[in-house]
Amino acid sequence: QVQLVESGGGLVQPGGSLRLSCAASGFTLDYYAYGWFRQAPGKEREGVACISNTDDSTYYADSVKGRFVVSRDNAKTTVYLQMNSLKPGDTAVYYCARVRPLFRCGFSQRAYDYWGQGTQVTVSS
Repeated sequence: QVQLVESGGGLVQPGGSLRLSCAASGFTLDYYAYGWFRQAPGKEREGVACISNTDDSTYYADSVKGRFVVSRDNAKTTVYLQMNSLKPGDTAVYYCARVRPLFRCGFSQRAYDYWGQGTQVTVSS
């Protein structure tokens, strides 16, 4: 059974950091690329980061470039999202998702076949 489980969300002050984890099970992590998305209240879900399965190339939305870092540990079957210099505008539910076989990293949700349940990130003083 394919599962993606996010953790690491919480409440943080502006300027702070959080590291989200996405634990994968039921398949071999190495074979796939992974993306992180977020959805704020009243807004559509948007892609923020993606990491490829070929050479670990990474891609970021302009809104998080230079502040967020996506990485993967195939041995631990986990994908991470390190979030630094957090802003109130980063407040959202964050989701990890697996890119469909033969698809490349991108932020079209059609390219993803499995999603986690999400973890809440709140940036507030």
